[in-house]
Amino acid sequence: MPQTRLDLSDAAELAETLTFLASWLSGSQKQILADSFAAFVGHPAYNTATLCADLHRFAFLLGQTDGEDLFGEPCHMPMPEEDAP
Repeated sequence: MPQTRLDLSDAAELAETLTFLASWLSGSQKQILADSFAAFVGHPAYNTATLCADLHRFAFLLGQTDGEDLFGEPCHMPMPEEDAP
C-alpha cells in the first residue's frame, strides 16, 4: 500500500478544519443542517451525528484532540498513593 506523508503543520490545519466543521454541525443551526444533510445523503443510516463522530475521530487520529469527544469525559485513574490508607 502506498504511503502518504502529511507535513505536521498541514495535519494540524486539517484537524482544526475537521473540528470546526463538527462544531458547526452541532451548533445553533443543527436541525436545519441535519435536514439538509439527510436530503443530500438520501438515507437515514448516515446522519450529521455520524458525520460529527467521523470528524472527531479523524481529528483525534491527526493528534488534534485527546479523544474526549469520542470516549466521553476522561476518567480519573487513581495514583497508587491514593489507594493507600
